[in-house]
Amino acid sequence: MIEIRNLSKHFGPFRAVDDITFKVERGEVLGFLGPNGAGKSTTMKMVAGFLAPTSGTAVVCGHDVTVDPMSVKAAIGYLPEGAPLYPDMTPAALLSFAADLRGLGSEKQNRIADVVRRVQLAEVMNQRIETLSKGFKRRVGLALAILHDPEVLVLDEPTDGLDPNQKHEVRNLIRDMAAGKVIVLSTHILEEVESVCTRAIIISQGRLCFDGTPESLRRRSGFHNALSLSLKTSTAAGAGDALAGLAGVARVEIEGESEGLTHYLLFPQNSDSILREVSDHVYGEGWEVEHLHVNPGRLDDVFRDITTTSSTPAQVS
Repeated sequence: MIEIRNLSKHFGPFRAVDDITFKVERGEVLGFLGPNGAGKSTTMKMVAGFLAPTSGTAVVCGHDVTVDPMSVKAAIGYLPEGAPLYPDMTPAALLSFAADLRGLGSEKQNRIADVVRRVQLAEVMNQRIETLSKGFKRRVGLALAILHDPEVLVLDEPTDGLDPNQKHEVRNLIRDMAAGKVIVLSTHILEEVESVCTRAIIISQGRLCFDGTPESLRRRSGFHNALSLSLKTSTAAGAGDALAGLAGVARVEIEGESEGLTHYLLFPQNSDSILREVSDHVYGEGWEVEHLHVNPGRLDDVFRDITTTSSTPAQVS
């Protein structure tokens, strides 16, 4: 549904996007990640036909954005970063105007009613947009993006400015729409990737650095499947050395002692689960356990590791 082929964008000598290639199929929710200035928004603008690539192309629903950008725009619902809205219009007037531009005809009122319900805009439909909060403005932008029920959604920071409840609602909306669409969303919120995305791509300095599932990204964390274990010190003398000798345990760190407890961090070999081996040994020894927790991995650590391996912006040679 989306195929990006050797896509690049240069601004003078600076390569904002540097020869990236990937595909996204129907039913996928792709989290498009990267630090500020990585090229995420630039890539999305090229895919949506709002910015011409320097080289390469994007094909959306069979339409090449460099050859037939109008067909691409018809197939896409696009929520840009800081989506521009007409401040003197109301959401009701703006959605009606957009529906006419999209040629919705007899479906116009049904589609407007559906998106108003989905993004919960009913209470502000007749207020001037300039009077709305940042969160409601963002919801108006999202309503415009999904108004024509597009096959492809390109969402740049869709939950920016929303409160926690509103973020939860938008994430549920994305999950509800996912099965029949291609959805690409840019976000800085790693929790959002875990919550709604089936796949993640990371770019840094305009280059593609990672492409895989959120789980495969998490498994790159040195903390994946590590165990946090707190034992009553008086019942578990020498526990650290004993735990370090268990099959599958790579190393054991003592994180400290407090209130009669010793706190351990156990790292597995090859990120494999060591929960059974450790718990069987602990309970077999009769050690008193205050806390035993499996660490699923720290996405923020992996993200930093991937995106800080190169700190030099790409230049056109």
